[in-house]
Amino acid sequence: MATATSSDSSKATRLVSVPEFISGLRKLGKEDFEGVSGTLRYLTANPVDAASLKPYLFWNAQHYTRNLIDKTELYELLAICWEPGMHSSIHNHKGQNCWMAAPIGRLAVQNYRVISEDLVTQCCDIVPTNVVEITAATPVAVDPLNPVHDVRNCREWGERAVSLHVYSRPFNSCVVYSVEQGTCGEIGLNYTSIDGKLCEATVNS
Repeated sequence: MATATSSDSSKATRLVSVPEFISGLRKLGKEDFEGVSGTLRYLTANPVDAASLKPYLFWNAQHYTRNLIDKTELYELLAICWEPGMHSSIHNHKGQNCWMAAPIGRLAVQNYRVISEDLVTQCCDIVPTNVVEITAATPVAVDPLNPVHDVRNCREWGERAVSLHVYSRPFNSCVVYSVEQGTCGEIGLNYTSIDGKLCEATVNS
């Protein structure tokens, strides 16, 4: 399955602040980011206190926001804010690993299997597979062998959601896909805010 949950989720009890979470994340070794199990164990054992995220959260009624909290050569940590009904495009992570937790609300990850993909002709054939739910107690890791997915805050849940994403290594573009049109293409990625401050492009938009 394209997204895995940790078997240790029942052991997660103590909430940690964002600075505590970053401190521990920076102590992880390169090997923890090269595979998915080590960082997934860390996210499961260290659920983030939602209140400590407040300085990093910015909301937009039209689109989810990407808020950079911390970044090193090995990883970047983002908080993504989702109003009810918002969802991402179907996308990959350019060959990088990804872990996700939801300290506020819950989110659904719809996974896809790529049958064919040609970025030169921008044609693809992908099919939906399984759906995995992210909560505060059940972070997930994207399977590097089957990385294509979308993320959804289902409208019927009727609440805002915030997901924490750890990407290793950092990347600034990804491939997006359309099931209906059978197309794919690379797009650039931008931050809404960095370290609790809105980016200039966001302020002026």
